[in-house]
Amino acid sequence: MATDTVTDVFEEHRPVLMGVAYRMLGRVADAEDVVQESWLRWSAADPSQVREPRAYLVRITTRLAIDRLRHVQSRRESYVGQWLPEPLVTDYGPRVPDTAEQAVLADSVSIAVLVVLESLSPLERAVFVLREAFGFPFSEIALTLDRGEPAVRQLAARARKHVDEGRPRYDVDPDERRDLTERFLAAAAGGDLDGLMSLLAPDVRLVGDSGGKAKAPLRVIETADKVCRFLGGAARRGVPEGAELEARFMEINGAVSLLFLVDGKPHSLFQLDVADGQITNVYIIRNPDKLVGLVS
Repeated sequence: MATDTVTDVFEEHRPVLMGVAYRMLGRVADAEDVVQESWLRWSAADPSQVREPRAYLVRITTRLAIDRLRHVQSRRESYVGQWLPEPLVTDYGPRVPDTAEQAVLADSVSIAVLVVLESLSPLERAVFVLREAFGFPFSEIALTLDRGEPAVRQLAARARKHVDEGRPRYDVDPDERRDLTERFLAAAAGGDLDGLMSLLAPDVRLVGDSGGKAKAPLRVIETADKVCRFLGGAARRGVPEGAELEARFMEINGAVSLLFLVDGKPHSLFQLDVADGQITNVYIIRNPDKLVGLVS
């Protein structure tokens, strides 16, 4: 196989490989490292031994991601405060995404689902990602994980049950989510606590991620009253006097989000879960390491 063909084949499947690695790890840099290592192994492989390039590449990427996940899980145990996945920009602009990109835009890339996936074992997470997000048959997943097919089916059932119990059980129209996000921004920016309260579900939860490097709650805040009190002035919290604060709508992890910039630099990202016309979860990411890639 010629070098340019080897490269072309890999680039053809890169979106799927990145989709697998990101869902497994929840961090763009870790996923990119895994994909790069997959390229090194692919470029050194004997082409005569590879009958199905896509399956071969996914197998390499999944195994590398499992190894990396086991390593980073110990790192996350010492993480300061709550951990949320690194935001992934999923707005591909006006062009229609191809099949691989559609997989990246699937529901399993949402912040809410990725948070639930954190509680799965590495093998359960791999089975869920390969089966639910990419539709791989159990026989192929079994080969990828070097497990018997009955064992893989058991892993899939456990993972599905756990995710179903923890994920939001609703479909939200994108226009409805954007409308609520815009009203949320207007109320928060204007200090309209009554307006905020009207948008929040009674059992709303607020999860902040700062990694100890910015101002954000270290514990989950629950109930509308407590969340509302925290959100009063939250956008400007930690912003120097006289600095320019800009709010920008972006599509992050498949949903409209609010990125706040201070003097042109990312400051915080807000994303909302919505159900029955009310906000059920507020995610705030303020760890600067996770925001730096959102603005070029």
